Amino acid sequence: MNDDSELGLLEEKHAIELFELTDRNRDYLREWLPWLDATRTSEDTRQFIKRSLEQFTRQGNFSLGIWFKGNIAGTIGYSKMDPANQKVSIGYWIGYEYQHKGLVTLASRAMIDYAFNDLGLNRLEILCAVNNKRSRAIPERLGFTQEGILREAEKLYDRFDDLVVYGILAGEWRNKTKRSS
Repeated sequence: MNDDSELGLLEEKHAIELFELTDRNRDYLREWLPWLDATRTSEDTRQFIKRSLEQFTRQGNFSLGIWFKGNIAGTIGYSKMDPANQKVSIGYWIGYEYQHKGLVTLASRAMIDYAFNDLGLNRLEILCAVNNKRSRAIPERLGFTQEGILREAEKLYDRFDDLVVYGILAGEWRNKTKRSS
């Protein structure tokens, strides 16, 4: 990504560090992430990483750690890999103390390049809660098209949130990256 940041496949050895990041940011992350209450210990995080590695070998979905200056700052990954239709979804989160460093934008750009250039996919999607302005800024900054809103599509503790669907096609990404180089 750059001199201060890198992406890497999450492994079970990262469970304690990732859990500590999650636990430190619990109140901040809980506003948008439905899985926090089920993540109570580093063992829960280790199980998440183990499932992620299993999905990687079976389905092509995977989770990467985002590191900043040697510390884990958040995660990014592919979900809902659909080889038949050549598409995938990207999801991400980052600790509060690592915001405003461009890390998620850099990580997303790398994931998009990999999906289109190495995996030969045609479409990427990012879904964000309508009111999550920081999360929505990522696909908007990267040139995704807002395609619609899924009403009450995600249960978040005591409420349902509407999700904005953003999409970008391989041809659009290639044209965008040609113009900016």
